[in-house]
Amino acid sequence: MSRDALGLDEMKQLRTKRWLNRNVFGFGLTSLLSDFCHEMATAVLPQFMQVIGSSAAALGFIEGVADALSSFTKLGTGYHSDKIGHRKGWTVLGYLLTAFAKAIFAFAVAWPLILIGRVIGWLGRGIRGPLRDAMLAESVSPEDRGKAFGFHRASDTMGAILGPLAAYGILTLIAKNPHIAEYFGYWFPSFADEPGGAYRIIFLMTLIPGLLSVVSLAYLVKERRRTTNHVLRFWQTIKSMPKSYRSFLLAVGLFGLADFAPTLMILRASTTLTPVMGLIEASRLAALLYIIRNITYAIASFPIGAHSNKFPRNRYLAFGYGIAVVTFLGFAFVMPSFAWFVVLFILSGLFIAWEDTIEGVAVRDYVNDDIAGTAYGVLGVVNGIGDFASSIIVGLLWTSIGASWGFLYAAVVGLAGTIFMMRAPNPVNRA
Repeated sequence: MSRDALGLDEMKQLRTKRWLNRNVFGFGLTSLLSDFCHEMATAVLPQFMQVIGSSAAALGFIEGVADALSSFTKLGTGYHSDKIGHRKGWTVLGYLLTAFAKAIFAFAVAWPLILIGRVIGWLGRGIRGPLRDAMLAESVSPEDRGKAFGFHRASDTMGAILGPLAAYGILTLIAKNPHIAEYFGYWFPSFADEPGGAYRIIFLMTLIPGLLSVVSLAYLVKERRRTTNHVLRFWQTIKSMPKSYRSFLLAVGLFGLADFAPTLMILRASTTLTPVMGLIEASRLAALLYIIRNITYAIASFPIGAHSNKFPRNRYLAFGYGIAVVTFLGFAFVMPSFAWFVVLFILSGLFIAWEDTIEGVAVRDYVNDDIAGTAYGVLGVVNGIGDFASSIIVGLLWTSIGASWGFLYAAVVGLAGTIFMMRAPNPVNRA
């Protein structure tokens, strides 16, 4: 047996001994480093796209296409892992692709190369997401899944705090020491441009935490290899999923049509604050706001997950959706005030903690482990279709008739998704 694989009895012993075990810690550290990489780039991507002359519609298109590709990849890899009986190798590959993707942005002079980098990164996220979640769910007992997923989301979001902090620090350092950009410009002439050169340096440096995340997963996480199931058939597996799970997915999908990419929130903040503060200062404050959002996300994730067993899971999730609706309305009627944006980004961190943690926990309440990879993949497809549509629609409404209309659309559709989730069947814990 491989040193990376555990037998069924060993895995059960690992699950029952404690919830914060080697796997849960390993997945948490891996996600922290990977999100450090991702969010370091995300914090400055909207501003960089402004510099190279791209619109809000282009940003929405890029995010939507990348999310859609990621979603369908999740379904394919989730089903494949259920069939072949192991998941870790593909998960490592997913993190490796994500590690290299952001560095591609450093060499972009127009939005198509950003699209290519985003597609590669989201392809990696699509490969790793359902497999990681399935392995995480089987690493603990059913009653501890909320804690495990809450810890994972909190760790993931700690990386999302450190990444924008690093971006903010690098922007500040380069502003005070212009010779840094000149040094990079010796090797890459476009890196000496102002202000785009500072953003390019940030994109290149994302390689450091990205590659460390791959090493963390490879050496810390063990998986339980399951019996190969060559008779598993894709459409039969999809059809075998409980009716209650399909109702849950319908509610998730409807809300997903409102759940646009967070980069549009950053863009809303930077474009609103730029006329009164200037581009660089508005960019720095937008990165700081994103840090505030992610601090809230990190702090809220564990208690939200840990208390999820005390309430009907569907209504508990619907409450988080309701917070999102209030947030979308706030972005629709925004004011050019930093304090206003602080409140909105705190609310956005709270609702995404609720959404990401509880959706992940709920899947294994509806389905068994033998099709868990496929079930997480289906959830990824549903979310991805929603993300694709919402990011594009909000971006197009913003560009064509005004930013407020895009966020109003999100609020109305998000409210419908909240109501549907309130009415969805409540799941039961499965071993």
